Amino acid sequence: MTATERTVELVTIAATAAADKLAQDIVAYDVSDQLVITDAFLLCSAPNDRQVRAIVDEIEERLYRQAKAKPVRREGEHEGRWVLLDYVDLVVHVQHEEERGYYSLERLWKDCPQIELPQAAQGVDHTANGSSSE
Repeated sequence: MTATERTVELVTIAATAAADKLAQDIVAYDVSDQLVITDAFLLCSAPNDRQVRAIVDEIEERLYRQAKAKPVRREGEHEGRWVLLDYVDLVVHVQHEEERGYYSLERLWKDCPQIELPQAAQGVDHTANGSSSE
């Protein structure tokens, strides 16, 4: 099983919205073979709580405006460190960069295929700027 066309459309819209708000390290995984509860995860991060909230707001607004999609659940908004938006077929994780590094969701889903994102939806790659801890 692979993510549906609709899911890939939602991923692209959400990733583009996140990139427009300068989200970092945007990546999407097709988790449909591993999970029955969703088809895709979109991960991105930001250097501060305020930017996390701005990214979340932009994703929500754009998904509703362009695809009439509303989240069935929104968690973590109060703290602004890790906000989860659940669109059933797509789960969006917007994390503060510290949480992103600590929880390392990419490590958990590395065996799942990545969903290719258009260049405009890839966001800022801060690991390419020497911020990597290697």
